[in-house]
Parts: sequence; C-alpha cells; structure tokens
Amino acid sequence: MKHVYTLDDLSTAAFPQAMPHAKLAVIGYPIKHSASPQMHQAALDQAGYPHQYIRVEVEPGKVHQCFERMEALGFIGCNVTVPHKLEAMELCDTLTEDAIALGATNTIQFSEGKRIGHNTDGPGLERAILEDFGKPLSALRVLLLGAGGGAGRAIATQCARLGTPELFLSNRTISKIEGIASDLREYAPGSQIHTISNDDASLLEAACKADLIINSTSLGLKPNDPLPIPASALEARHLVYDAIYSPAVTPLLESAAKREAQTANGLSMLLHQGALAYEFWLGSAADTGAMRRGLGL
Repeated sequence: MKHVYTLDDLSTAAFPQAMPHAKLAVIGYPIKHSASPQMHQAALDQAGYPHQYIRVEVEPGKVHQCFERMEALGFIGCNVTVPHKLEAMELCDTLTEDAIALGATNTIQFSEGKRIGHNTDGPGLERAILEDFGKPLSALRVLLLGAGGGAGRAIATQCARLGTPELFLSNRTISKIEGIASDLREYAPGSQIHTISNDDASLLEAACKADLIINSTSLGLKPNDPLPIPASALEARHLVYDAIYSPAVTPLLESAAKREAQTANGLSMLLHQGALAYEFWLGSAADTGAMRRGLGL
C-alpha cells in the first residue's frame, strides 16, 4: 500500500485489483502528513472490518472527479481536510444539521448514489478541550486565530452553539469574518462576538480577555513560520490549543509552555472528530482506545 495515492492512481484499471478493500480515505492538498489513516485503520482492524483507509492527494478544483471515482470504486466515504472543506460541501446532495450549522464539511458518506455531507470538527473540538484542559468549552472566553477558514468557521460556530460567553474572531482579512460574526450573533444572541484583525495591538487586547487561545491557521506547519500571535500575549493563565498536530510542538505551543500556560495540540481533536466520523459511516461506535494506539497516544 502506498503512503499517498493520487486521483490518477484511483483512475487506473489496476487500482481495484490492487486495493479491493480500499473503502475509506482522507483527501487534502497536501495530505502526506495526515495521521487519519493509522487512527482509523486501528479502529477498523479492531472491529474486524476488512476495509482499508488511505490518503488521497487531490488538487483544488478536482474534488468532484475524486468523488465520482470513489463512488465508482464502492467507497463508503471519506474525510475532507484543507483546502477542500467548502468545495466538498458544494458537491453534496444532502447536508446534516452539523454541516449546515458549521458551514463546511469534513466527512462525506456515499450512500445509494447520494453524497451526504457532515461535519465533526466542532463537536470533536468540544470533546478535545474538555479532555485536555478539564473545562467545558461553553464556560471559556475564546480567542480564535484564523477564523476565516473552513476549520475556523466550524470552531467559531461550535463555540457559539455552546453559548461561549465571549468570542474573539481574528483573521488576516477582516471581511472574511464579518459575515461569520453577523450570522453567529443571530444564532447565539447571548454570546459577545467580536471581530479583530491580526495586528499585534488587537491580538494583545483580545488575549488579555481570553481564557482559551485556539490556533486554526496554518502557521506552525513549517519550522520557520512566525507565531500567529505575539509571544508577549501569552500568559500562564491561558489555555493554548493548536489545531495543528504535526509537528506535535509548534512554535506557538513552545512559546506558551515557556510561559507556563497549559497547552495541547490537534491530535485530540483529530481523535474525537475521527470517532464521530467513524460512527457516521459505519453506524457503530469506534474503539477510541484502538484509535489512540494508532496515533501513539
């Protein structure tokens, strides 16, 4: 089995013979870093399913072709990661309540010729925060970095759904989050929702008021990336969560730990959103113990 497959691989006549049990996948661009296969494969093997879960690298604009090929090959479904969550949503026939509320899809089910779009990111994060920090997301004032992306919107919406008392949405382009904030204010009138730019002064002011800082930007994937927030904004009282899990310790988490803040990375969110996706596809609860072992937790 290859580490990463491509759309061209799925389109070859040899693929069905070489990979007859490939029925689940994660798609993204790039995708080689994804830990989803080892997590899901561990749970599938533990439950006795013959299915194989693979990585498929799909260029932007080609998700439709990928879905068509997966359907032809008898795939049950797939996970969707950056940058495809919005594109995938547009290609679905039906959306679950979570997908509609969160405004993106990260989980697709192929069923009887239909594509059902779902989103487990928000509920997965909710479980991760409680597990990692021992505090419910609903009780925390949150500063969300990179709120304009698919994952950021899902996280922001989940915070609002839970009634987070105060939510600061930060993004490089303010116009991308004004609409999100407006929708959330109607959705959750009891929460104070603010939009801020990502300049240092705005981030420092918001961090002073926040309990939990969540990074949903891509800053930290590369070792030389700048911090998504000034190091001076981080305090020992903060809970700092980086949705990135590879590397395990991003520059943000390293800086936060130096200031004695509690930190956690995105593996816990991956675990919990993955368990919810597994249940959505297969109709039975995932063995999260097996998933943890698959992730090396």
